[in-house]
Amino acid sequence: MSGERISVAERARAVGITLIVPVAAVVIWWFASADNTSPFYPSLETIAENFRENWLFARFSSDVVPSLTRFFFGYVIAVAAGIGFGVLLGRNRTWNLAFQPTVQFLRSISPTGLVPLTIALLGLGNAPKIALIAFVSLFPVLLNTIDGVRSIQPGLEDVGRSFRLTRRQRVFSIQLPSAAPQIFVGMRLALAYAFIMMVLTELIGATDGIGFVTLNAQQSFQVPLLWSGMLLLGILGALLNGAFVLVERRVLRWHYQSTKRAR
Repeated sequence: MSGERISVAERARAVGITLIVPVAAVVIWWFASADNTSPFYPSLETIAENFRENWLFARFSSDVVPSLTRFFFGYVIAVAAGIGFGVLLGRNRTWNLAFQPTVQFLRSISPTGLVPLTIALLGLGNAPKIALIAFVSLFPVLLNTIDGVRSIQPGLEDVGRSFRLTRRQRVFSIQLPSAAPQIFVGMRLALAYAFIMMVLTELIGATDGIGFVTLNAQQSFQVPLLWSGMLLLGILGALLNGAFVLVERRVLRWHYQSTKRAR
């Protein structure tokens, strides 16, 4: 019981420390901007009111939901394809050598330059946006999966063969669990890439989405809406990262426990 109380106290203390800087920044911003008369730097109170009116009500279903939907599908496709092809290339050295030049070439292409090309090939709508999000987010998952699978200790593979496990069983019982910490590193990087591409794809040839509204606000000098859009992106990014960390700690609990025991 005492161990549980200590654990709860440590978590509460960690949460409190984590909130110190954000809360202090909000308080300082609120009072520092209270008397601001510049049209380009509205007060935080004005930004918060605009945020409530637009993003929580008027534009939530018409712009926030479409953005997050495209982000979700693009990210899921990238993770599924990255893990699948990563395991395949990580297990087969010949295939890995054959595909590495192509992979390195594709990952070096500028995402910004791909936006108009994707629109030209796939047209407007959700399909090109999802495809571009998936394409850019694929490579962190793919490369980290390859590294994770190739770094598995040979002894584990020998144990699987001694128990006469099939290839499918070895993949799901040995290779993926052993490579999971490295795979999650790639998934976390891909999460950031997918979020950035979600906004970037909405700046050209879009009719809805957070990026589309924010760009229109900048072009039409709706400064409070512009600031509230940036605030929304920051909040969404923090929430997505926090949710990912919770899932990662849940799935890799065994890994963190073994790391603590090793220390």
